[in-house]
Amino acid sequence: MIVTFHLWRVRRAALHRAAWHVAADRWPLRRAALFAKVLGTASGFRPHDADPSRWAVLACWPDETAAAAFEHGSLVRRWDALASEGWRARLLPIASRGRWSGREPFAVTSTEPEGTVASLTRARLHPLRTKRFRNAVPEVAAGLDGRSGLRFALGVGEWPIGLQGTFSVWDSAAKLGEFAYTGAHRTAIRRTPTERWYAEELFARFAVLQATGTVDGRDPLTAS
Repeated sequence: MIVTFHLWRVRRAALHRAAWHVAADRWPLRRAALFAKVLGTASGFRPHDADPSRWAVLACWPDETAAAAFEHGSLVRRWDALASEGWRARLLPIASRGRWSGREPFAVTSTEPEGTVASLTRARLHPLRTKRFRNAVPEVAAGLDGRSGLRFALGVGEWPIGLQGTFSVWDSAAKLGEFAYTGAHRTAIRRTPTERWYAEELFARFAVLQATGTVDGRDPLTAS
């Protein structure tokens, strides 16, 4: 399995067209890919943190041929035409636990390699526990500031309320592990079973096989 992740910064003049494609592209993606999601992005987990100018598409493909066909297809070309900036990556699943929309989307066929890795978390929050979850987020998010080995991180989700997650890229699995299993993030993991924040959750890691483009004006894999 190959997973593709596309991230676009949409030009202000094209925001209305992007909003239309967010809805219109869902069905073609579902028909073409093994699993696919059009994702909004955000700087945090509150509704007003949502960024209407930046959108992502995550999709799973059976092999490189299918992934390459999508890369050169009409959907990606349409989003490229709307964008002032783009970043895209080919990812190989190396670990996955949980479900997304009732499915286990990522087929893990490889052990964890050396090199750059990406992390994806996704959760459907219990409506009555959303406030408590958001109260726990700031301390965890603060732990990302200036974090050694972090290339970039952003919030992602199908909807600003209740369906939320993160996507981040790290120098190595070791650097990601240092963040995930220490400090406030480790505390949040330990609280999850008792707080029961999530009605559904998924945690996945990927080897970054290839990436091109920029995020906020820089190539996150080469810039220091």
